[in-house]
Amino acid sequence: MLVDATTRDDAAVYRLDASRALVATVDFFTPVVDDARAWGRIAAANALSDLYAMGATPLFALSLVGWPRDSLPWEILGEVLDGLSETTGRARCPILGGHSIDALEPHVGLAAIGEAHPDRLLTNRGARPGDRIVLTKPLGTGILSTALKRGTVSEADLTEAVDSMTALNAGAMRAALEHHVHTATDVTGFGLLGHLGNLLHGDVGATINPSRVPCLPRVRELAAAGVVPGGTERNLAAAEAVQWGSGIDRVDRLILTDAQTSGGLLLAVPAREIDALLDALRREGTPTQALIGEFTDEPGVIRVERGGS
Repeated sequence: MLVDATTRDDAAVYRLDASRALVATVDFFTPVVDDARAWGRIAAANALSDLYAMGATPLFALSLVGWPRDSLPWEILGEVLDGLSETTGRARCPILGGHSIDALEPHVGLAAIGEAHPDRLLTNRGARPGDRIVLTKPLGTGILSTALKRGTVSEADLTEAVDSMTALNAGAMRAALEHHVHTATDVTGFGLLGHLGNLLHGDVGATINPSRVPCLPRVRELAAAGVVPGGTERNLAAAEAVQWGSGIDRVDRLILTDAQTSGGLLLAVPAREIDALLDALRREGTPTQALIGEFTDEPGVIRVERGGS
C-alpha cells in the first residue's frame, strides 16, 4: 500500500512492482444537469479526474447505477450510460462491467482503475514554500447547478459549465508530470479552499489572490443573489480558520468555497517551472491556466488577499 484514505488523497495506490502501481477510485452522484447524456459525460469525467490528479493513466472502469425504475424510463438510463461511455471512450478507459440497484433517486458514476509509476505519483503531500498555485478549470459549477434546479437559469446558460465539467484532466496531468509539479489534487465537493487545505502539511501554508481565480459566467451575479448550494454554505462555515483580507466580500468567499463537480486540477508548481507549465497547459487546451497564488512557510495558514501573487 502506497496511499490510503489517511492522507485525504484522491485515490488509493497499491504497488505491484518496482515500476507499476494500481490507482483506484470511486465516485457517483445525482444529476447536476437536466440533459441525461450530459450527466453521464460529467459523471465519468468526474470519476476519472481522481486518477489524473494522482498522475495515473486510466485502465478500465466499472459503472455504478442507482435507478428509480418505477418513476424514470429505462430509455433515460440508456442516454446516461451512453454519456458515460462517450467520456470513457475519449479517455481510452473501457467500462468492463458494473452494478445497478433500484433507488429512490437516480445516481450514476464509476469505480475507475488506473496505473502509475510509483516514483511519479502526484500525491497531496509534496507542496513546498515558494511553489506557485495553478488552477486548470474555472469555479462556479455548484452555484450554476443550483440555479438550474431552482429555475433561475436555463440549460442553455450552462453550456460553458458543461463543457468545463466534461473536459478530461488528462492534459493537465500530462503537463504536470512533464514539468515536475510537486503535488496535485482535483477541486470537487469541498471547494477550492477545502481542497487547498488538504495540500497543506508540515511547514506549508498558502496565499490566494481571488482576483486571479477564474469563474464561470453569471456565477458572481447568482452568488450575490443567494443562489448557493447547501454544500457551499457548509464549506464556507468550515473555512472559519481562513485569514480573509480586507475587501474580500461574501461573494468572493462563496465562490472560493463553492462545491464543484468535475473541477480542474490544483497544482503546486516549482517557481522555475511556472512559465513552461502554463505554456504546456495552453497547448493541452485546459479550460483555464490560472496562476492564483503561492505556497508559503506559514504552517497550515490560508490567506485570501488581493494583490501579490
